[in-house]
Amino acid sequence: MVFKVKNNVSWVGKIDWELRKFHGNELSTHRGSSYNSYLIEERKVALIDTVWAPFGKEFVDNLADRIDLKKIDFVVACHGEVDHSGALPMLMHHIPETPIYCTANGVKSLTGQYHKEWNFKVVKTGDRLDLGGKELVFIEAPMLHWPDSMFCYLTGDNILFSNDAFGQHYASELMFNDLVDQCELWEEALKYYANILTPFSALVTKKINEVLALQLPVDLICPSHGVIWRDKPLQVAEKYLKWADKYQENRIAILYDSMWNGTRVMAERIAEGICSADSQVDVRLCNLAKTDKNEAINEVFKAKAILMGSPTINNGILTAVAASLEEIKGLKFRGKKGAAFGCYGWSGEATGILTEELKKAGFEIVCEGLRVPWKPGREGISQCLEFGRKIAEICK
Repeated sequence: MVFKVKNNVSWVGKIDWELRKFHGNELSTHRGSSYNSYLIEERKVALIDTVWAPFGKEFVDNLADRIDLKKIDFVVACHGEVDHSGALPMLMHHIPETPIYCTANGVKSLTGQYHKEWNFKVVKTGDRLDLGGKELVFIEAPMLHWPDSMFCYLTGDNILFSNDAFGQHYASELMFNDLVDQCELWEEALKYYANILTPFSALVTKKINEVLALQLPVDLICPSHGVIWRDKPLQVAEKYLKWADKYQENRIAILYDSMWNGTRVMAERIAEGICSADSQVDVRLCNLAKTDKNEAINEVFKAKAILMGSPTINNGILTAVAASLEEIKGLKFRGKKGAAFGCYGWSGEATGILTEELKKAGFEIVCEGLRVPWKPGREGISQCLEFGRKIAEICK
């Protein structure tokens, strides 16, 4: 599949309808994804990024049907991660001397992964590549989301090729933001940000403001995954600025796992207590052993506070809760409150462990955690309701 993006710019990537896991098994992709590669055919021809290796031969064959590969003057590698560069070895087999434009860290990434000494041309912010009447302007974007990442801007057509920024794991033959289901699009855009870019929010803000300060006209934003932004393209940049600013809604997320339903009962009664004290707050419960972990991260991202619950097992916490905490720590959420709860039979360390882990993850601990022995009875349920009411008042 090839389609025109604008004038002499074509999309030559791959839509992956079957993808359900990404970054190994770290990210769920329930709506598939796409690997977006762009061909610019001015007096000089440039190819921006490739596709994931499993589709490498298909990509190269399709590209060869579109253009004589030897007519490609420049390859631009905005990011070395394999979902963008995986087809590069197959392509370069046909055009081994063609220069590859990337950042200095891009050279490290590509040589480290493919062990090839290609004709690398290192670029920095402000460097330009003349295509004959139009230029590609390079903009380094380290940690959006790897150290080697960069954007490039095509003058004349006013297109920002943003690589992983502003993308979504979203398969669609429609390929433009104004043509697809808006609820699905924004769900996937937020999920992408929450699960991938949250740790780099300060850098996101700095880079977007830096790009906006250039006052370049932007008619299209072409990311490396998902649909192209052509209708009010900068609206996604505005969303990123909002999401990067310690984003939260009037929502409290209760994340837990349970062995024999005691901690589940606590979670539900705490939620009841919260709602009785604040009818406006949106309370979400996630059993971490049964909920898609990336959807759980979405709930954390949207929440102003999270409550983390686990019973005590082997003087510790359940593994689903431990795994979620590890991911939450890595994402470096800021400006959110937290507290812990859990039931226990004998020793009861889990609530204290959860409290300390939430502290390490950057959450403001708002009160002492709640421990209830065994399965909550009348007294335990009363404690849970009161705990919920307390949380609601603190978080108003």
